Amino acid sequence: MISLDVARLRALIAERADDQAAFLAELVKVPSDNPPGDCARHAARAAELLEAMGFEVERHTVPEDLVRAAGMVSVTNLIVRHRFGDGPIIALNAHGDVVPPGEGWSQDPYGAAVVDGVMYGRGVAVSKSDFATYAFALDALKRSGLPLKGAIELHFTYDEEIGGEVGPGWILSEGLTKPDAVISAGFAYAVVVAHNGCLHLEVEVKGKSAHAALPHTGVDALEATSRVLDALYGYRASLKGTVSPTKGIGSPQITVGLISGGINTNVVPDRVTLRLDRRIVPEENPETVEAEVSAVIRSAVATYPGASVEIRRILLARPLVASEESLRIADILCRTAEAVIGEPVATNGVPLYTDARLYAEAGIPVVLYGAGPRTIEEANGHRADEKLRLSDLTLATEVVTLTLAEVLA
Repeated sequence: MISLDVARLRALIAERADDQAAFLAELVKVPSDNPPGDCARHAARAAELLEAMGFEVERHTVPEDLVRAAGMVSVTNLIVRHRFGDGPIIALNAHGDVVPPGEGWSQDPYGAAVVDGVMYGRGVAVSKSDFATYAFALDALKRSGLPLKGAIELHFTYDEEIGGEVGPGWILSEGLTKPDAVISAGFAYAVVVAHNGCLHLEVEVKGKSAHAALPHTGVDALEATSRVLDALYGYRASLKGTVSPTKGIGSPQITVGLISGGINTNVVPDRVTLRLDRRIVPEENPETVEAEVSAVIRSAVATYPGASVEIRRILLARPLVASEESLRIADILCRTAEAVIGEPVATNGVPLYTDARLYAEAGIPVVLYGAGPRTIEEANGHRADEKLRLSDLTLATEVVTLTLAEVLA
């Protein structure tokens, strides 16, 4: 049945290609930088655009105390539901929050300029594009009249850049949705079935202040911290010997990204605080990794008499691990993408982490696929001049539409 309708579905998508590009441009024009994370205005505009397409949009405002605790200002998550018939619920998830634009742009980061078929703007690829991909895929299926069995939901959330806990994590914990499978934002030339987890720790090394003329009367927290840093960098070197068998993942990584401390130039520092990022490959156990890193730090501090340390977990994002059902959906996506794009499209893993993992933690199979080039680097994701070929937006929309048609056939 589906093979006979491919041309019809592609024609339905093509009919609204200009509308789709205009829809994406409107999303890019509304800032949703995170930080600061004041995203309610973007959600309001997205809801207006979706309603103009004929969708019923649920607006789910996250309570202010949870939003503030997450380090944001406002979050309204959007859910669209459309039932074709009895059958599974497939959710399509993309995030509307973006990193701040930074410097170095040749185009207005909120201008959505189109130059030679390429749209520029912050979030145009990561991942406002997939608001457009998923909405217009559902639109094409609604207009097709196909006798599909099941339902499609659109989950448009607003905190992926800080972990997803008040986005997908919140709508799941509140019982607002319980899909049978999820397709989450990605790039058009690969289907992601696994990604790294991430551990963020805050480490406070404590000493005792003293006059710089009498340093021996204090306990130098910075000198103790230097031992911690030496130990962590030695530990980092040892991680190179572990390589994930999942294509695209590589080795575990650890980075000390922030460090602060001291009182004044003429005072022995009484405390130094650092924050570190430990990337966790899918084959690792997150709790074991946390214990391992903590042991490295505590052992280093123990070598410095009088110093002590406190370690606080800031984030523990679990790796995304492929399941049997996610691999089945990934196979359909790969096969469909290869037919649409005209070149091989394979599954892989990526070394970053996403909020898609929260669906997996809830026992829901999830894969990542959406509009974009081959890599986040090619899209200039999180960099100046973020961009998206509009032809890739069309290709991804076709692939998602045809995949959903097969899954729900």
